[in-house]
Amino acid sequence: MKCKTRNVIRLKYNFLTGGVKVERQQIRHNQVKPKPPINKNAAALVKGIALTFFLAILAGQLANIPLLSIMGMMILAIILGGLYGNLFSVPESAQAGITFSSKILLRTGIILLGFRLNLQQIIDAGFSILIIDVIVIAFTMCFILTLGKWFNINMNLAALLAAGTAICGAAAIVALAPIVKSKHEHTAIAVSCIAVLGTIGALLFIFLYPYLPLTDKEYGIIVGASLHELAHVIAGAVPGGDISSDSAVLVKLGRVLLLIPVAVLISYFLNRKKQNHSRKLRDLPVPWFIFGFILMSIINTFQWIPQQIIDYLLLASTYLLAMGMAGLGLNIKWKDFAAVGFKPIAVAVIGFVGLLAISPILLLIYNYL
Repeated sequence: MKCKTRNVIRLKYNFLTGGVKVERQQIRHNQVKPKPPINKNAAALVKGIALTFFLAILAGQLANIPLLSIMGMMILAIILGGLYGNLFSVPESAQAGITFSSKILLRTGIILLGFRLNLQQIIDAGFSILIIDVIVIAFTMCFILTLGKWFNINMNLAALLAAGTAICGAAAIVALAPIVKSKHEHTAIAVSCIAVLGTIGALLFIFLYPYLPLTDKEYGIIVGASLHELAHVIAGAVPGGDISSDSAVLVKLGRVLLLIPVAVLISYFLNRKKQNHSRKLRDLPVPWFIFGFILMSIINTFQWIPQQIIDYLLLASTYLLAMGMAGLGLNIKWKDFAAVGFKPIAVAVIGFVGLLAISPILLLIYNYL
């Protein structure tokens, strides 16, 4: 009996000892891994940012080629990013920097883009231009969102296509993407659709200019009211000379100005259910970078900063936007386009055609006012 007792005691003792060892091993195994050193995180960030900067520089060089200048630096940057991301292997360590470029740098570029807008020029041109712009944006947003429902595409993607067509192309898309909580692939698809469509539209206007029964000013108004990017507008208005170009740019800047109220309205309507519960404005996601855009526009309007400095800031804005676009492009996968199919392209094309169809009405309103 004593022998059994000793054996039991011995067995218990051995078990408890082993248990302690196992427990200690588990504790060692489950310990939180030490965070990587700061310099390692910084190196990963720099790697991705450097890649987007390289693609932005390359896009800038390609934009100097006559046939590619219509597309503009931002559009070329997202195309280059898409090609690089699908043809080459992007290291996982660069993803942090790529994300930083596609979010932080992109929004910073949008803020600095406000220096391009002079509110006084739009006021001097008369409220008729603003009325035309309001009609363009209201019609296009409603029309494309309706098309999105008919074609049964993702409504966040439809909202981005509507904003890109109605307001200012890629800049409007990336400005509204965080507000509608769009996926990266939807943002990239919308930018790509608008880029291609705007380029085709600019070439179409250039080709049709000699055959359109319009004055140079009327031609400029139609170009400024219908084309997507500012680069598209500038290129499309060239055949009409300075009168056409000035009219087109003013109409386009009016559309850019309306980006802010459109962003706020979209933010409100997407979150109105939440507001009904809380009744607090702070519950709505505020697109602070849009208000930064307004502040820069006000500074430029009152000329509080020397023009030479503003020129440098606009140059910085161009490269920051291009880096952000390259970051978006690097996240594009061909399978994303295959997944959404032809429907987003069809919605964008029909929306653009609808915008062109109301052009005579816009001219009647402008001449009447």
